[in-house]
Amino acid sequence: MKKTTFVALLLLSTQCFAEDLKPSVQAIESEWASIYYKLPRNKQEAAYDALLAKAEQLGDQFPKTAEPLFWQALVIATHAELQDGFTALKAIHKARDLLLESIKINPETANGSAYVTLGTLYYMVPSWPIAFGDKEKAEKLFQAALKVNPNSIDGNYFYGDFLLANNNTKEAQKYFEKALSAPSRKEQLFADNKLKDEVKLALVNTKNRKINGVKNTFLSLFNSASLK
Repeated sequence: MKKTTFVALLLLSTQCFAEDLKPSVQAIESEWASIYYKLPRNKQEAAYDALLAKAEQLGDQFPKTAEPLFWQALVIATHAELQDGFTALKAIHKARDLLLESIKINPETANGSAYVTLGTLYYMVPSWPIAFGDKEKAEKLFQAALKVNPNSIDGNYFYGDFLLANNNTKEAQKYFEKALSAPSRKEQLFADNKLKDEVKLALVNTKNRKINGVKNTFLSLFNSASLK
């Protein structure tokens, strides 16, 4: 077989691999959004467990690929909101490790959302000795996410919340406005539009010089008091 033919076949198989993976990833994202935004909290825990099993199965089906690891991490992190402090602390360390692994495989995992999620963890969790919180690392991760996807809703929103929490109101408003003007994805309209609702609230709070506190929408458990 000629070398060029082999390369062409390899590229074709990689493309097919990605096309097979994409609908499964989109299905997991849609189910996650439905659990997070629609399901009563008393039913979320079992739903997250089932969704994590699907993400892990997808990881087994597509080994050494980044997206299944990212979704495992996100499910674990949001599930931690429902858990007691000790269990949640173990969960966020697991989520961090999965995100680091996914970024190592592909720095552009989930179009930059792996950086956003990791930055959110570093921003919101307590610092050492309780956990690994680090504002400087968080900011670098948000900036890395926006280099991958400057117009992402989540990247601009979470970076704006970080800036607002650190009293940088003017810059925060700029990123919130950018998040609000970013196009919603046709395949994930529900999830993107729900996040834009949070962006609108953030803008109102910014204009009123209030801290929005994304902790109410993501990882609200992780403050020092709840992990004692």
